[in-house]
Amino acid sequence: MGGFAPASWRFDAIGTTWEVVTERPLPASAHGEVGAVIDAFDRVWSRFRADSVVSALARDGGSVSAPPDASAMLEALAALSDATGGAVNPLVGASLEALGYDAEYSLRDRSPMAAPADWRDRLGWQSGVLTLTEPATIDVGALGKGRLVDRVMEVIARTEHGDITVDAGGDLAVRGRPQRIGLEHPFDPRRAIGVWEVTDAALCASAVNRRSWTSATGATLHHVLDARTGNPVRKIAATWAVARDALTADAVATALFFDGGPRLAHEWGVEWVRMTTDGQAEWSPGCSAHLFGQTDGGARTGPGPRTHSLER
Repeated sequence: MGGFAPASWRFDAIGTTWEVVTERPLPASAHGEVGAVIDAFDRVWSRFRADSVVSALARDGGSVSAPPDASAMLEALAALSDATGGAVNPLVGASLEALGYDAEYSLRDRSPMAAPADWRDRLGWQSGVLTLTEPATIDVGALGKGRLVDRVMEVIARTEHGDITVDAGGDLAVRGRPQRIGLEHPFDPRRAIGVWEVTDAALCASAVNRRSWTSATGATLHHVLDARTGNPVRKIAATWAVARDALTADAVATALFFDGGPRLAHEWGVEWVRMTTDGQAEWSPGCSAHLFGQTDGGARTGPGPRTHSLER
């Protein structure tokens, strides 16, 4: 990276391992500012901590001053909801808790519970105020980590003007020299289905093998739910998206689990790859990812997604 031995800073936050790679070691002041940004974000949006704003609204409803990230994230979640016919819903938190993905990580599932279809009537974020007309659990997991990656990148870029990579458990942003990223096979983390070279952009991924558990009846459950039913998705196993920023990439990676996701990606100018549970790979026209087993490097043109079979 730029003729220097790169410096790597690793730490744990929001339930995952982060790695920040820069040309030179970051000063302590940058470490402190990154920590403050992550803690402030977590104190607002985490449904896993009792002292967060989200937890307070889940208990009592009401109104609070809108946090700095509210408009960007909730507007994007509204677009995801529209694109997926309501499969993505910012009030899906109680549905996740019903399946055992709760603040205690009990992993003890109860009956699936659909998220409220009238969420727009219950949740508001206009005029600098975040409001819930009645108690409900906001969950920004569809794109929240991407937003936080962008926030951390902003902090690092004020200090380091060379090559930067911010990686939060596989959701990452790259500035400067291109980085080749492996696309982890969702059924075997020791393997990759391909590689993607990322330059001055973000790559975010989601997969059903992450945050998964077994129900009392022996069924495999995971964190990617169809909010209309409260049940985990079963058709798509993993998604990857590359966009100008991590919030957008994370949002599209979530949308790709549902019909409407590819259309939204096209409208937002986002390249993508996804893998179905029966081992088919699909990717956007013109996608620059290289999927193993292809004969032309992965680039595609044409009106719709392309597919080929992968070894499951």
